[in-house]
Amino acid sequence: MVTFSSDVNQNAYLSEGATDVHAVVTVKAVTDSAEIVSDGPAGTGAGPGTAEVIIIDSSGSMEGKKITEARRAAAVAIDTLPDGVAFAVVSGNSSARVVYPTSQTGLAEASAATRSAAKQAVHDIRAGGGTAIGQWLTLTRSLMETRPGAARHAILLTDGQNWESEDVFAAALARCEGVFQCDCRGVGADWRVSELRQIASLLLGSVELLRTPEQMADDFRAVVAAATARAVPDVTLRVWTPKGAAVRFLRQVYPEVDDLTGRGGDVNERTRDYPTGAWGAGTREYHLCVDVVPGPVGTRKLAARVTLVAGDTKLSEALVLAVWTDDTDLSTRINDKVAHYTGQEELARAIQEGIEARALGDDATAATRLGRATQLAAEADDEGTLRRLAKVVDIDDPATGKVRLRRDVDALDEMDLDVSSTKTVPAKR
Repeated sequence: MVTFSSDVNQNAYLSEGATDVHAVVTVKAVTDSAEIVSDGPAGTGAGPGTAEVIIIDSSGSMEGKKITEARRAAAVAIDTLPDGVAFAVVSGNSSARVVYPTSQTGLAEASAATRSAAKQAVHDIRAGGGTAIGQWLTLTRSLMETRPGAARHAILLTDGQNWESEDVFAAALARCEGVFQCDCRGVGADWRVSELRQIASLLLGSVELLRTPEQMADDFRAVVAAATARAVPDVTLRVWTPKGAAVRFLRQVYPEVDDLTGRGGDVNERTRDYPTGAWGAGTREYHLCVDVVPGPVGTRKLAARVTLVAGDTKLSEALVLAVWTDDTDLSTRINDKVAHYTGQEELARAIQEGIEARALGDDATAATRLGRATQLAAEADDEGTLRRLAKVVDIDDPATGKVRLRRDVDALDEMDLDVSSTKTVPAKR
């Protein structure tokens, strides 16, 4: 049983004529009265109607240690599946094929017998051919569509870059939106972070760098355990705004930054639903900005109602307020949590822009943006990001963001910084 609660952090006071209302909405999901502060493994049983597809890159570049470890990781993931979970294994190169189940269409039900048969089938995967990720996703979509209403999740592993045209890939990816979630894993240094981030963002998943093939098995075990523990599928944030108001943006800001603004669907004239995927125990936080019609000084109004819903069931609700005042001491205060996550969002942008500028040979812009990232990470006491930055730049003064680009940067270290740029640290209590 998962129970939900919502809370709002904001400074509701606005100066006369002001129209933009900022708030951080914190949503907590708790199982068995034990709060868990991050999305992760939450028990051994799967929620009702759970589907899992394991997608393994079997292109030619996987030959050798990588395909051997990928087969082992797939077997570990299969062993992690609780009884009753619907599952399949897909092998992808220039095309895509279902490795298991082999004797039927759709997905198999996890049991001792099917897990054993699936591991045997996985053992026969061989490397060869190119990389057509859109085809892998398309096949996964067709499998997932045989389980409507289930919490549908895939894990995708690759070591390379997609060979399909951008249009073909984008069209395949768009058809998968809303059908299943997908966590992406890149092994080695020859894949594109931006490519897997595009998949993970649209399909409400995550991206991780696996530096060595030996990391695959433990990572697969953790990902599948977490996915099959999420017992509430297809949860949405429903945002109501009053007449004349509009959502300027809605972004998930913890545990990762992900912009949901363009993914909202109209429920009615004043209400939009934003997808958040399946939930287990955990905490997620969202930065909401609403443009409202200003009121006279002394006016107090509801700027937004944020409701977490699954189907027709309301799981939790939070209210965002607006109060106009001529007291500048009240209206100029910035809520600590709003300020923190505004900084975290800027930090992610600064890292990505700095890495992009460095790749283009624009050293001045790269140093400026990575220096700003260093400054923001220091202000947030984000030691993990500072450690990653220090492998890409020499940090002279973190407080002012004074840095020098390093010339001897390991490609994996730069990729690690890029991949981790969207991960955020929680606001201080």
